[in-house]
Amino acid sequence: MPWKLPELDADLLALAKGYPYEAPTESYLYRDGRTFPISQADFAGRTPVIGHGSNRAPSQLRRKYGNLSGRQSEIPVTLAWLHGYDIVYSAHVTRYGAIASTLCPAPGCRVVVAINWLDSEQLAFMHRTEGFYSYGSLRGVDLRQFDGQGPDLSEAFVYRGDHGCLLKDGAPVGLAASWGENRPHREMSQAEALALVHARHGLVDDLDGHILATIRDEQARLKILEALGAEALHQDWPHFHLTSL
Repeated sequence: MPWKLPELDADLLALAKGYPYEAPTESYLYRDGRTFPISQADFAGRTPVIGHGSNRAPSQLRRKYGNLSGRQSEIPVTLAWLHGYDIVYSAHVTRYGAIASTLCPAPGCRVVVAINWLDSEQLAFMHRTEGFYSYGSLRGVDLRQFDGQGPDLSEAFVYRGDHGCLLKDGAPVGLAASWGENRPHREMSQAEALALVHARHGLVDDLDGHILATIRDEQARLKILEALGAEALHQDWPHFHLTSL
């Protein structure tokens, strides 16, 4: 297990319902669990990895990399406009009970994503935390700096949800917490997405009990993932090239 979950029910529920977590509205440098001006960042030798969900949030980076300190803990996070994609819910319940995100091709749309600039050790650990995702590169895309920080890119790496896009009335569902323009998909909050999955595949009658059950009963969660994947939209990404880990 890549990072330890809380023990108290209230903390577990807050973690599930809080996805994708509060994040700065400008680029920053993560270090020792805190944020600093991006001007202090060094990008040399780092891999740009798109964060479309919780990986743009300092609290999630703290959960994943809280055992690192000093320069080893440093992760530059730049914000960029990604053209031609929307951020939607994946047909995927995480081990901490949240409905996770993925990208969905959407011509004419642009969304703000985070670019996590990871060194080799940080990237190897990130792979361990991204179960049920495939890792690869987006080539020939338009990634333009959002706030004047960091470079424009035509290629970056990304985690693509293996279970496809969660559907509501036959269409993908956008993450309401994401920022974008010309988004074609209906948006939902995390609470609404959790309720949608609960209505279809609830393990118990009340939503909180269901969330806790998905966290504590791995086999039950995997059965939900199988059912969600069978219902989901699965599509090719025109720019995605799978990369061996």
